[in-house]
Amino acid sequence: MDSKKPKTSGKKGATNKKKTTPKKEPISPERSAKKDRKLKVTEEKPLKGKKSVPSDSTAQQGKTPASSTAKKKKTTTASGGGKAKSTKIKKTVGGTKAKDKNLAVNTPGPNKRKNGLKGVSDIRRSFHKNEEPLYFISATNFNLLGADEWIKGFKFICHIECFDGLHPNVFSPKTEIPHDDFEGIEDINNYLLQHPEVQDYLKTRSVNGKAGKAMFLMFNEKTEELANKLGLEIMFPKAEMRTFLDNKVNTNRIAEKAGVACVPYVLTKVNNYQHLREVSKHLGNELVIQTPFGDSGHTTFFISNEEEYQKNAEEIEKEEEVKVMKRIRCRGSAIEACVTRHGTIVAPLMTELVGFKELTPYEGGWCGNEIYPNAFTPELRDKAIEYTQLFGNQLREEGYKGYFELDFLIDQDNGEIYLGELNPRVTGASSITNHAVFALADAPLFVFHILEWMDIDYELDIEAINNRWAHQENIDGWSQLIVKHTEDTIEYVTKAPSSGIYRMYDTGHIQFDRMDTHRRAVENENEAFFLRISRKGDYLYEGADMGILVSRGRMMTDDFQLNNRAKHWIKAIRGQYSSEMVEDKKKPKLSGTLTK
Repeated sequence: MDSKKPKTSGKKGATNKKKTTPKKEPISPERSAKKDRKLKVTEEKPLKGKKSVPSDSTAQQGKTPASSTAKKKKTTTASGGGKAKSTKIKKTVGGTKAKDKNLAVNTPGPNKRKNGLKGVSDIRRSFHKNEEPLYFISATNFNLLGADEWIKGFKFICHIECFDGLHPNVFSPKTEIPHDDFEGIEDINNYLLQHPEVQDYLKTRSVNGKAGKAMFLMFNEKTEELANKLGLEIMFPKAEMRTFLDNKVNTNRIAEKAGVACVPYVLTKVNNYQHLREVSKHLGNELVIQTPFGDSGHTTFFISNEEEYQKNAEEIEKEEEVKVMKRIRCRGSAIEACVTRHGTIVAPLMTELVGFKELTPYEGGWCGNEIYPNAFTPELRDKAIEYTQLFGNQLREEGYKGYFELDFLIDQDNGEIYLGELNPRVTGASSITNHAVFALADAPLFVFHILEWMDIDYELDIEAINNRWAHQENIDGWSQLIVKHTEDTIEYVTKAPSSGIYRMYDTGHIQFDRMDTHRRAVENENEAFFLRISRKGDYLYEGADMGILVSRGRMMTDDFQLNNRAKHWIKAIRGQYSSEMVEDKKKPKLSGTLTK
C-alpha cells in the first residue's frame, strides 16, 4: 500500500438479526464415504429445469419450495422441524449448453487432449505435471493460499505484499504507478493488469507465445478487456453472468426453480412505507429488506416500524426491486461447492463468525469461519448438501460452471435451514475449505474448478467424492478470524507484525515463532498462522483489514460466542501493531472487504 493514502480494507453473509443503521464497510481482498469404484463414461444428459429467469409483476410472492417436487426422494429430516419433504439428488453426467455462450463462459481454447484423465489420482498427477502458466490475481493471495503447492507453475500476482518478498510464488510490483482511488477489488485487479511490471512478468513466463490463464476474486468487463489484450484467459464465467447471479433478487428466483427453500419473502419495488406494509403483510411486522447488491449486510435493513424505514428509505426506494423477508432468529453457516461437467461437488458445512465487535465494526459483517466434525446435526448437514447440489445443478442450467459459495440461515426456533445468499466465486471461506483433511485426501475444490478450464477430458465419480467429504471423520478442526480496525479513526501504521506462525504462551502473550507460507504448518491450538494485510506505512481506518488469523480448533463456544482463546489471540495480534493518529486524512472510497 502507498503511504500517501489508504488503499484497502476489510463480503460475507449477513445474519438475519436486528441491527442499527448499517455503516458502509471498506472492501477487503479476500467472498463455500463410499470407496472409489470403477469409473464409467456416461452419455451427457442435460439437467431438468426451466430455461429462463421469470419476469415478475410489481410484487412476486416468495414461497418455500418443497424440494421433493419433480425429484426422487431421499430420507432427510430438517432438525427441529419434524420430517420435511426432501429429495434425492439425481446424479447427472455431462454439462449443459448455455443459452448464450458469450454470456456463459470465458470460452476456453478449442484443442482438447485425446487421452482423458480417469479419476482423482490422474487429475492430481496432471496438475503436478502442468506446463501452462496459471495465476491468481488479486489484492492478496489469501483466497487461494496453497494453490501453488498443488499445481506446477501456479503463481500469485498481488497488490499487497503480505510476505515481505519471502513467498517464492508471489509476485507484487515494486513500484506504484499513478491511479484513481480504488473503489473495489475490481479496480485493484485492473490496476495490476495495466502495470508494466506485471505485463513484463507475464511475458517472461509465457509458453509458446501464450500468457496462460488467470483466476480473480472479483472482476468486471474492463478486467476482461485488459486480460484479453494480454492474452490471458479468465477461468470464470463472464462478468456479466457473475453480476446477474450476484443479484440477491435473482438468487431467490434461481433457488425457487431449483427447489431450494428460502426464508418467506416477496420481491418487489418499494415506493414508501405504506406500500411496503401492503405488499408484505403476509410476512408479519418484523421485516428484513435486502437491496440487490451489497457486502456483509451493509445493504441489509431491519424494519419493524416507520422510523427504522425512514432511516434507509432513500437506499430502498431507489432500487427497481428489492427482497423483503420475514425476520427470523437465525444463525449463519456457509458451504462451498463446484459445478463441473459431471455434477456438483459439495464441501462440508461451516459455521460463520458474524458481527463480533472485537473483529469488525459492522453488525452483521462477516469476520471468520470454523470447520470441525459434527458442527451441525446430521439432518441439517444432509439438507444443506442436498440444497447445494440442487442449486449447483440449476446454476449449470443457467450456463454457469465452477466455484460458488452459499450462505444458509438456520432458524433457531424451528430448526429449518434456508438459503441466504449466493457468491458465484471463490470467497473468504475458501482458505478454510481447501486446507481441511477431506480436501487434502482427494484434491482441493479449486483444483476441480481449474480443471474445467484446462481443455482436458476427464472422468470423475462425483457421488463417491461427495460421500467421502460428508463423512465427519474426514474433517479436522480449523478456525479463521478476519481482524479489522474497529475504531472510527484514521491511524498511520508505524509497526506491523510479519506474516508467519506465532506461538501463544500461558501469559496470553504471543511471539513470532517462524516464517512460513503454509498455514497447515500450525501444529496445535497454541500456534496460529497470521497473514498480514496492513503494513508499516499503511493507514488504518474504520473497517480496514489488518490481517487474518488461522488456527487449529474452535474460536467460538457452542452458543456461537467468541471463546477466551479467540479473545486472547485477537488482543495479542492487535498488540503487535503500533500506529499514530492522523487528524487531516480523508477516508478512502474503498467500501468493502478485500478478503471476501
